[in-house]
Formats: sequence, C-alpha cells, structure tokens
Amino acid sequence: MSTKPNVVLMVADDMGYGDFGLYSEGRVNTPALDELASEGLRFTQHYAGSAVCSPSRAALLTGRYPIRTGAITPQEVLGNDRISLSESTIADSFKASGYATGMVGKWHNGALDPRFHPNARGFDEFAGFRGGWADYYEWILDRNGQFERSDGSYLTDVLADEAVSFINRHQANPFFLMVTWNAPHSPLQAPEDVTKKYIDAGFERGIAIIYAMIEVMDRGIGKVRQALKDSGVEDDTLLMFTSDNGPAFNHRYDQVPDGVSLDVRRFNAGFAGAKGSIYEGGIRVPMIARWANGLPQDREITDQICFTDWLPTLLSFTDVGRVGEKPLDGHDFSNVIRGDERQMPPNRFWQWNGDSPIGTTNAAMRYGDWKLVRPALDISYATETDKKLADDYILKDIEYKYHPENIPEIFDWPEPEKVIPEAPQPELYNLASDPGEEHNVAEHNPQIITRMRTELETWFEEVESERQAIVE
Repeated sequence: MSTKPNVVLMVADDMGYGDFGLYSEGRVNTPALDELASEGLRFTQHYAGSAVCSPSRAALLTGRYPIRTGAITPQEVLGNDRISLSESTIADSFKASGYATGMVGKWHNGALDPRFHPNARGFDEFAGFRGGWADYYEWILDRNGQFERSDGSYLTDVLADEAVSFINRHQANPFFLMVTWNAPHSPLQAPEDVTKKYIDAGFERGIAIIYAMIEVMDRGIGKVRQALKDSGVEDDTLLMFTSDNGPAFNHRYDQVPDGVSLDVRRFNAGFAGAKGSIYEGGIRVPMIARWANGLPQDREITDQICFTDWLPTLLSFTDVGRVGEKPLDGHDFSNVIRGDERQMPPNRFWQWNGDSPIGTTNAAMRYGDWKLVRPALDISYATETDKKLADDYILKDIEYKYHPENIPEIFDWPEPEKVIPEAPQPELYNLASDPGEEHNVAEHNPQIITRMRTELETWFEEVESERQAIVE
C-alpha cells in the first residue's frame, strides 16, 4: 500500500460547463462524473491556462504562463505546441520523488522530435497520441515511442483500458497518472447506439455525437474509478477531472460526418464565448476533485483557481519537492482547498491568437471580481501567398494526424504575414454580478480600466520577452 497519496489528473478535451451532466440541465448523461462531483469538491471559479489546447496544457504541466514556455498555439507541425526544454514539468517533480509517472491520451506539447516526447518530460510511461487529435477508430497509438495501429476499437475505450492497466501495475507504490481524454474534440465520431439516444431526445446530429462522445468518456472515467476501488487505493488517491478549455462550437469540414453542420453551438451554462475566446465560456472550465483521506467531501469551492496553481498545490498535498528553478506563476492553494484559510486571488492573465502572440487581441486580466477584456481582432492575411501558407499548414496537420510515422520533424516555414487592425477600447465586467459578461461597465470605471490595462500590457511584454529569449 502506498504511503503517499496517488494523483490521477483527468483532462477532457474541449468540454465546457454545459457539457457536464451536473451543469447541463439534463442534456448530457455523465453519471460517473456526477457521482464524483457529489462526493468531492466542486470548483466554480476554475480557469484553464489558455483558450486553446497546447498553451493551456503547458500551464497545467509547468505552473507557468504558457507564453513563457514557448507553447503558444496548437500548430504541432511548426513546433508551436512545444514546452521549451528549459522548462520542468509536474511529472519531473513526481518522478524525482519516487512516484511512478504515466500519461494516457493526448500530449500536444511537443508532437515532433524525441526530445519533446512525454517520456523525456518526466513521464515513465506514455500510451496515447502526441498531436492535437486522433481519429477515434483509425488511430495510431504511440506507446513509449513505438507506434501501434488501430484494431478498430473506439479510442476513448482504449485510453480507459490503458489507464486501468497503469493503476493495476502500480497500485503498490505511489503514482502520478494523467489521463488526457480526447473527447469531445473532433473528429466527431461516436458509437451509433449512444448517439441515437441523443438524436431521439431531439438534438441535432452533430450535438448528439458530441454528447455521445462525452457519455462514452464518462463510462471510461467510471472504469478508472473502479480500478482504484478494486486496487484498494481509491480513498488514498486524489482523483481530479477538468477540461483544457471551453467547448468548440465550430469545426472544419473534414472533422464532421457528411451532412452534419459545422456549427455545433450548444448550451454553455450561460457563459459568453467558447474555445479560442478569452470570454468566460472559453476559459472557465469544470474542476471536480475527490480525496477521501485528505480533503473535505461534498463542498463547493468558489475561490479563483487557475491551471498554473495546480503544480504547487499538488506538490504541497503530496509533500513532493519541486524540480526546476524558474519562478512559478501559480500559487499554492492547498490550505484554501482544505478549508483552513481564505486567500486573496492573485491577478490572472490570458492571451491567445494564432501564430506569434499579439498583446492587443483576445487578451484578458482578472483582478478580484473585475475582468478586463481586449476583444479578438479581425486579423487578415497580408497576401494570398500568406493565406496559402496557412492553408498548407492545415493540410500538413491533417497528414500528420493520420500518418505520424511519415513526419518526424517540424517544418521550418515562415510565419504568414498578417494585417493587424487598430484595437478597440477594452471592455470591463464585474463577474460577481455578471458572470455571463453581458454588461460592459468600462465607461463608468475609467480608473479601474486604466490600471488593469497597464498591468495587462506590462504582463504581456514580460512573458513575450521571455518567450523570444528561448533557444532550443
């Protein structure tokens, strides 16, 4: 039996509050998650590290703002998904402390070049895929650097079985396991018998498929929890579930079945925005956690907690020393989560756009209940050549997803040139009274706007300067 608590950190892919049974007003069937939430902790002001996959995951893995780490976009064939080799990960710390470390599922923080493989970033074992998505039936599994081709099984089920196998093999010693589910990220594919239930309930086929993908993932979560029970370690395991960003409301033509709409806008618990947006719907994500022998049960936590906070917090819970010397952006919230104290939330920052970061677009700052938003700009390509270059990236992206064995290194292509319009005035929201960000109160709070805008600009200059100094 382990003398230290185990940690199982599960991360869904593109799942918002409205995709979660507990918060979906009956739309989605997620009994395993609902049971976990009813027994554990429910975080209601929990934030992803970014509005999109790779940067958000980098924040979770490093405890630092993703721009600092070099992971700025999901463009793996250009290397923009990489966490710099100068960074340390949470898995590095757990491994150095004697934990068995494993990742099952999606990596997306260094898809190309073995130096960026999960096995080189602190994970003893990896079974999954290194890019941003994989076909659910025609998958290619990367098992510690060796490729295995699909046997026709549904990928979410395969990942669940891999997670169960890891738990069974390491139950006698402390372990840190990340299960990074691919659901409900595109391509939209799900077993027809599950999909039909949602079609019969009146949902359009695209949304029905997404809800079916989530239900199958929930079934996998139940398998993982049952494995912990059967191994006798459930109550000594911190079992967590969250999502990397908000729901994706639009998809490319190659990511949906014939005849299914590319527009899959759906219930999002009243939040504005979705994946890719720094409005709440893009960055406020579910988090539930259960550790019967270490944390209170059946409690709602309203404190603001961000992905960057989990590295120092989990190391504190497990008494694991940190590997790495770079300053963290995250804060240790272990005493807050235990209910021992209250803590003023630090200022929080987000920014994302395609390619190199631009501080005047799609950026936000949280200061107490206030949130400053710099809306996303309508950025166009400078020439048709630049537009074609961006389109060529998408084609290479698709080729890599289906044939990772054929693309062993990144493409050294220039960044497409863009035309950046003048930014409008920032928006301001009081999230305590307006969580849906419906009422811009910037006009009535000029001093708050000035202060927060200055702090956001200063932060962006700092993190972007650190990113530009990275040399691999």
